[in-house]
Amino acid sequence: MPGIDKLPIEETLEDSPQRFPLGGDDEVMSSTLQQFSKVIDELSSCHAVLSTQLADAMMFPITQFKERDLKEILTLKEVFQIASNDHDAAINRYSRLSKKRENDKVKYEVIEDVYTSRKKQHQTMMHYFCALNTLQYKKKIALLEPLLGYMQAQISFFKMGSENLSEQLEEFLTNIGTSVQNVRREMDSDVETMQQTIEDLEVASDPLYVPDPDPMKFPVNRNLTRKAGYLNARNKTGLVSSTWDRQFYFTQGGNLMSQARGDVAGGLAMDIDNCSVMAVDCEDRRYCFQITSFDGKKSSILQAESKKDHEEWICTINNISKQIYLSENPEEIAARVNQSALEAVTPSPSFQQRHESLRPAGQSWPPTARTSSSGSLGSESTSLAALSLDSLVAPDTPIQFDIISPVCEDQPGQAKASSQGNRRTNPFGESGGGTKSETEDSILHQLFIVRFLGSMEVKSDDNPDVVYETMRQILAARAIHNIFRMTESHLLVTCDCLKLIDPQTQVTRLTFPLPSVVLYATHQENKRLFGFVLRTSGGRSESNLSSVCYIFESNNEGEKICDSVGLAKQIALHAELDRRASEKQKEIERVKEKQQKELSKQKQIEKDLEEQSRLIAASSRPNQASSEGQFVVLSSSQSEESDLGEEGKKRESEA
Repeated sequence: MPGIDKLPIEETLEDSPQRFPLGGDDEVMSSTLQQFSKVIDELSSCHAVLSTQLADAMMFPITQFKERDLKEILTLKEVFQIASNDHDAAINRYSRLSKKRENDKVKYEVIEDVYTSRKKQHQTMMHYFCALNTLQYKKKIALLEPLLGYMQAQISFFKMGSENLSEQLEEFLTNIGTSVQNVRREMDSDVETMQQTIEDLEVASDPLYVPDPDPMKFPVNRNLTRKAGYLNARNKTGLVSSTWDRQFYFTQGGNLMSQARGDVAGGLAMDIDNCSVMAVDCEDRRYCFQITSFDGKKSSILQAESKKDHEEWICTINNISKQIYLSENPEEIAARVNQSALEAVTPSPSFQQRHESLRPAGQSWPPTARTSSSGSLGSESTSLAALSLDSLVAPDTPIQFDIISPVCEDQPGQAKASSQGNRRTNPFGESGGGTKSETEDSILHQLFIVRFLGSMEVKSDDNPDVVYETMRQILAARAIHNIFRMTESHLLVTCDCLKLIDPQTQVTRLTFPLPSVVLYATHQENKRLFGFVLRTSGGRSESNLSSVCYIFESNNEGEKICDSVGLAKQIALHAELDRRASEKQKEIERVKEKQQKELSKQKQIEKDLEEQSRLIAASSRPNQASSEGQFVVLSSSQSEESDLGEEGKKRESEA
């Protein structure tokens, strides 16, 4: 009922009881009219004196039916057409509401306009339907009442012809008069019932007049395999210009059909078998989604009226693309498929059994040299049988489906990278200015095109099963919530870090220090999927360290990316060992240099002591010569040398 203008009136109210009296008793009316014709043939001789009575009893009801009742129907038809045009104009204004520059006042006025026009159209339609239904009774009265008046005028005028009128004919005329009264009473009762129905429908339909109804009152049905309704279709008129046309769309088997207003039948819009559908942002319009054919040669962007219609159209086209409609009970199978997707994100006690069913027979786990950084951790992966699901993924862990930049604001290990988060990064290592970044000095530079699927916190980071379980939960959650949008980025692998770079602006979105990447693996079956575990400080756990698993999709390059990360970690490990050896060698050289300095200093002290000893010996000889009463006067330089000699003796004694 949300789109009252979707179909003609009879189709719009196809669920309500419809009664057209002429459709059930045509034979009775035919026999009655035939009997009247026989009587009228017998009384065909009319006189001029009957003209006044015939004008009052016969012509007046016919004229009144033509000028009042039929004119009322035509007027209601014009009013309904005007209300439909007003509703279309209000819906077009609502569809052009900006999602980015949202103005509450303008939005309220547009929603109020849609509510008023839709309510007016609904009320006009119901009154028009009521008048059409009432017209069926008035047609009976307009046919029977003039004939009855004509007969009564003839009988009253020709009293002497009463012997020609049998009692059977009088009884017939009496029954016809009674029947007309019964029809009138039935009409009044039915009109009263229809008025009450109109009031009840107005009260029940009030929430539906809002263009975007409350999803709590009207939940989304994800199990549909058929759907119909109005959508806005985007048509390109130039390189950058486009128009939006509102048309009625409906599904028919594996085809999407469209029908413009005024067309007799719908035409094929697109084959949606094995197609793909996703929500998109288009020209600042809300509730847009894109359908792409299975061969990718044809695509169409459509806009739904509400969030409920938006999600239901995406789910319905998804169910049809899986060819569920070909089964005997399509909605039941669609419900089971959606329930299975819902159970896919519900923890189960046997994690090993679920993965054993996906693993080919006789195949062992991939070697740790490819799937995990066991060389950097220095420990082997524990057995899968000893792990439960709760030991891998934290319960009630939220999943992040989009990239939030910068990621390094809350991570101390990435403080240096966060300061360069807004600077353009050249992935090919070419310097654009006078300064060089750390990645430009790296030996390894490999660039890959990836799409971010999601990330979530995990409790373990020493087993590849953590990555597999995270992939399963993120893919299942995307399927359940109909999240098809993925952010494409360039993944730059260097010996220092992993970087996600915007392919258009070349701005670094995320930076992952390579020492923090403790685990990485590709999907066992779908080699395009890969993920890695990043060990960071803080988190939801009580310990200081937490682990977050990031999942990406690549262009058949998952194994290459893991090999590149492994090579980067090996290069970084060798570089770290070389750096430590170089530091140790420098430390040894510093110790030797320090010992050389101490040795030269000791030699200098000994040399000074010898010099002082010679000075002291030279000064003692003149003192012995003057012991007989002669005095020797020492110069100031000699006295200073003697003082130095005494200090040297003291230091020698202390040594």
